[in-house]
Amino acid sequence: MVPNGSVNEVARLSSSVKHLGSVAAGRYALYLFFEQSMVWVLLLRLLCYSALFLNRYFSSRGIFLSATILIYLLMGELHMIDSVTWHKIRGSQMVVAMKGISPAFDLDRGTMPAVPNPLEFTGYILLEGTVIFGPWVSYSSYKEAIESHKLVSHSWTWLQKFSVSWVKCQVCLVISNCITPYLFPYFILIHRRTINPILTPLLDKCFQNALKLGTFPSIIVTYTASALLHGLSFHLGAVLLSLGFITYVEHGKLRERLAAIFSACILSKQCPTNCRHQHQKELWVYGINMTFSAMAIFHLTYLGSLLDADIENLAAEEGYVANHTIQKWSELSWASHWLVFACWLFYRLIQ
Repeated sequence: MVPNGSVNEVARLSSSVKHLGSVAAGRYALYLFFEQSMVWVLLLRLLCYSALFLNRYFSSRGIFLSATILIYLLMGELHMIDSVTWHKIRGSQMVVAMKGISPAFDLDRGTMPAVPNPLEFTGYILLEGTVIFGPWVSYSSYKEAIESHKLVSHSWTWLQKFSVSWVKCQVCLVISNCITPYLFPYFILIHRRTINPILTPLLDKCFQNALKLGTFPSIIVTYTASALLHGLSFHLGAVLLSLGFITYVEHGKLRERLAAIFSACILSKQCPTNCRHQHQKELWVYGINMTFSAMAIFHLTYLGSLLDADIENLAAEEGYVANHTIQKWSELSWASHWLVFACWLFYRLIQ
């Protein structure tokens, strides 16, 4: 019989080795992509843990750490780092920022018992699969992956799931690199730059905490925080704040009101099978949902037009200026903004 203490010690050692592997692989990935500029990402990681550890006994760690990170990002963009280097590491900085903020809010909510030790936190922040391009993953998901022992007992099931996921990845890779560039330019304007999917961690951490202020303020706070985390980029801020207004008017108000008037399944989220709406599968219900889907495509196309710019390569690396945003939307007659305004007026009339 092996003593329980020895078993726990072995498990702890195994987890530490896995954390060290995550740290080493993450640093190597950062060096491959950013070389010496990786020091700024590592500095942000150190800042996150220092702020989290020093405020471990306070109840507003999430807000404090968020403010600290935003100040660091703004200082980096305005003063400490040149614009070309900052633009290259911006995506990784946002991922690290959201990973740093996430445990702070979890601690405030009581869903995390204690501040992780430096090795665990660094392994989570520098997880090689997400440190460069994301997406954000929760600390609990990282811990579950590190401490899971299901691979040995369910190796065949795991291998099947891995194979299916690998095939899906390859299909998406082929479509995105070989098909999409030739197909989509006929329908929407596409540029190589895309908005980081940071709005989803923000939805969980920022939006839920701001709901006490009301739906509209919480939406605006969430998109404003996303704009700040993306840096002082006028066109990204304009896109994200426009998305906030569109989300509030069309999905938060108009669709809710129409669903209540017609007692129909026309909400922004799919209704459960046991919903109380009288009209669920009628043809006109599908028609209304398709209309809103077409409007969403129109809005995304309109907002995405900012990401297609005929400017010099250096300017593209440094970001977009306000004049380009205003000129681009002026050429499109501010169509999406007028449509949102019309939807808001219609909502006020039927309220």
